[in-house]
Amino acid sequence: MSHTNLIDHDEYNRWYDQAKYTVCSAQNDLEKNDFVWASFKFQQAGEYAGKALLRALGLPARGHSILMLLKELAEQGLEITEEVKSAARELDRHYIPPRYPDAFPSGSPYEFYDQKTAYSAFQAANTLIDFVQALKEGLERDA
Repeated sequence: MSHTNLIDHDEYNRWYDQAKYTVCSAQNDLEKNDFVWASFKFQQAGEYAGKALLRALGLPARGHSILMLLKELAEQGLEITEEVKSAARELDRHYIPPRYPDAFPSGSPYEFYDQKTAYSAFQAANTLIDFVQALKEGLERDA
């Protein structure tokens, strides 16, 4: 992969730092029992992390599905583990429902989110962020 030695570190840091910031913000929500917004923010953090690496490589980073962002990375020859794909699936489930009152047949989104759900999203976000950082470091070593 000849393009891997051309990592745009500023662009990577811009997106990666936002991912880390968003995790901290979501943790604050989690501590305040705001499980619905914590889950959405954990999804956003995972999305930012995926986009950090794509954009650092000069690749398009379109859409909001983390799983599809990972697919773009895989198409570049990067290995995406099943654990990371599972984390992406977990987070992708929290992109729409927390934000729209009609995402569920009845009730409001906050009624469907609990600590266990938000904590699972927290773990998934950290899995993705750690994976992206390790992948970037590996690309830098291989360059």
